[in-house]
Amino acid sequence: MGLSAEQLKVSLDALSKIEPRFAVALSQVGYPEPRVRARGYETLLRTIVGQQVSFQAAAAVWAKLEAARGDMTDPHAVIDASFDDLRACGLSRQKQGYARSLAELVKSGALDLHNLPSDDEEAIARLTQVKGIGRWSAEIYLLFAEGRPDIWPAGDLAVQIDVGQIMGLPERPGERQVREIGEAWRPHRGAAAVFAWHHYKTPGI
Repeated sequence: MGLSAEQLKVSLDALSKIEPRFAVALSQVGYPEPRVRARGYETLLRTIVGQQVSFQAAAAVWAKLEAARGDMTDPHAVIDASFDDLRACGLSRQKQGYARSLAELVKSGALDLHNLPSDDEEAIARLTQVKGIGRWSAEIYLLFAEGRPDIWPAGDLAVQIDVGQIMGLPERPGERQVREIGEAWRPHRGAAAVFAWHHYKTPGI
């Protein structure tokens, strides 16, 4: 599960001592709510379904999948479905390829989502074996579903914008610069990311 409220508070308090500008931002908007997802196949499948569509559209597709295919926690619900079955639920050819890649890897045991490597980079490499799961999706999964404390999704646009804002930079930093900035924040970068999304969405900041 994701980082708890207590874990977020401890890490953000530590970050405030490392970086005074974090302390200022924290005083303005307060602590974020935890972002928690269930560990396992269903969460990654939902990630694929939700790619490049609105939350509402993704929810509608998921509801159709459950109505048509039953238990979506079972990889066979995807593996045993025809192209037309899944298309009728709203899955494009590309997303069907991604969903089948995930389902086959989980079914075969090649991807065990309950026993990923403890090393973050190794876990990211394992997850990105799945077609359609890039580094960002893997990082988000490890942060929200496993609560890994030092995951740093520096390629996330909102994280980039908000790190630039917190640090008083003249323009939005790119992924490389955000990774460099985050080096000083180890091992609390997961909490820094959750806070960045929270701060980014707060009006008037």
